[in-house]
Amino acid sequence: MRIWYDACTGKHVRYGVAIAKRLREMGHEVILTTREHPDTTPLANFLGEKFIIIGKYNPKSLLSRLKEGLRRQLLFCKVFGKAIPDIAICHGSVDQMRVAFGLGIPTITTVDTPYAEAVHRLTLPLADYIVASRAIPKEELQAYNVKGEIVLFDGVDEVAWIRGFQPLVKYDFGSPLIVVREIEEKAVYAKEKFSSVSLAKRLTKLGEVVFLPRYGRKAIKGLIVPEGFIDSASLMAQADLFVGVGGTITRESALQGTPAIVVDVFSGQYVNDYLKEKGFPVFKAEPSSVFRLAEKVLGSKKDVSSLLAKLENPVDVIANVVEKLARTGKG
Repeated sequence: MRIWYDACTGKHVRYGVAIAKRLREMGHEVILTTREHPDTTPLANFLGEKFIIIGKYNPKSLLSRLKEGLRRQLLFCKVFGKAIPDIAICHGSVDQMRVAFGLGIPTITTVDTPYAEAVHRLTLPLADYIVASRAIPKEELQAYNVKGEIVLFDGVDEVAWIRGFQPLVKYDFGSPLIVVREIEEKAVYAKEKFSSVSLAKRLTKLGEVVFLPRYGRKAIKGLIVPEGFIDSASLMAQADLFVGVGGTITRESALQGTPAIVVDVFSGQYVNDYLKEKGFPVFKAEPSSVFRLAEKVLGSKKDVSSLLAKLENPVDVIANVVEKLARTGKG
């Protein structure tokens, strides 16, 4: 079967590469697309996987997002309109889901952020299959007028590339090493604001701080701001502490035993709470309490290999759905 995977962010690229590897082993053809984005093409190149770059990400305003999305959808129609794929897979790609629905392509989407309302309103009602962690209450997904089948798995998305992972790059930023990821202020769901830079600067009292900005790589006094591409999975294997708002790097960290502090600014952090309950080193704090918690948990790395082995790999679930579509002739 001819399967199309679209990646909008760095996480989607990692996920797509893991999914593509499995599906190709099963004999399927996989076409990978992405858009120009600070996190997509550098990671794709690093992983040695060929993605077709279609369109770009422009978060300047709601209008710029809308225009680029519409342009991208038209480009998808041009690329896939005459050679329609059998199945479309993504992690909440609005552009892919709209085009796939219009062309009658069966769709599979993964989801891990219930608070991303705008994306879910535009994708979940169109999906034939929704693959999500069991951590997310089913009713949270059904609230988006879901018509397709919800398939829950006992794990988190990041298991797809962290299980069996070995660091690909050795970083030498000093010790103890604290990594801070900037909040995604330009995301539609980012209604809560706080200064990631101010927090990172305060944490320099505890160790060397690597600051990972969302956009641009401007030098910041007192912080280590890497100039080039950073493999977050490799970095988190070597770090002593991670601080963020609960996204992908939080789970890449915790799944490798590195303590991860979630700055509590978003509701619906079901996936992170789930990992904490499973015994992974995930901690939560209000912005004003992060420093005290960091002092307490810095360097408290733990062996989580046995815990990781118990989690279900979402790639297995997606592969099963693909085979189901193939058997029923719907793909």
